[in-house]
Amino acid sequence: MLDEGAAIVDVGGESTRPGAEPVGPDEELRRVIPVLERLQGDVPVSIDTSKAEVARRALELGAELVNDVTALRAEPDLAGVVADHGAYLCLMHMLGEPRTMQRDPRYDDVVSEVARFLEQRLAVAVQGGIPEERICLDPGIGFGKSVEHNFELIRRLDELTALGRPIVVGFSRKSSLGRLLGDSEATIGTIAASVGAAVAAYERGATILRVHDVRDHVEALTAAAAALG
Repeated sequence: MLDEGAAIVDVGGESTRPGAEPVGPDEELRRVIPVLERLQGDVPVSIDTSKAEVARRALELGAELVNDVTALRAEPDLAGVVADHGAYLCLMHMLGEPRTMQRDPRYDDVVSEVARFLEQRLAVAVQGGIPEERICLDPGIGFGKSVEHNFELIRRLDELTALGRPIVVGFSRKSSLGRLLGDSEATIGTIAASVGAAVAAYERGATILRVHDVRDHVEALTAAAAALG
């Protein structure tokens, strides 16, 4: 991933896919520590966790950013861990929890509700001692959203960039891309659709793209940046 142009590699020991069951901190640590130890000093790493204990150990092993899909709701103590280590933090919107989040998600206005949530969680993180300039925000594509909700968030991404923090978009391989292309039972999207969504998000102000197929995205975004000047 680094050789293909990734700026940072996200390591996580607990699945957050729809329907996933949670794991305890001991199991999560068992899964990620060997990876973090192997990468330490060689690869910029973020740790995908909502647990303070896991984040603390990961930061001690060189992780630079904590990627929390619960936006500090699962373990408020996580804010202090991030602050103590001078690390970066990504706050993500999720409706419910991974086990239940895709069971008929509903919003009156998905963009305004996600924006309000992220603004509130940003304030909580700052109150917890994390400098605002070290926080980025993720609307949580696929985390308690329908296909229509996901594309509405990208279409109106300027309402999220107006919050003044870098916006992270992770549309890569999401099932919404497969369903958009006609497979109502899709659980994954194609590389081409992933790249298209990433370029659209970039054009609308996304700063960080979380992807699986790094080279394809880097090449597409390089071309998009050149075309946009």
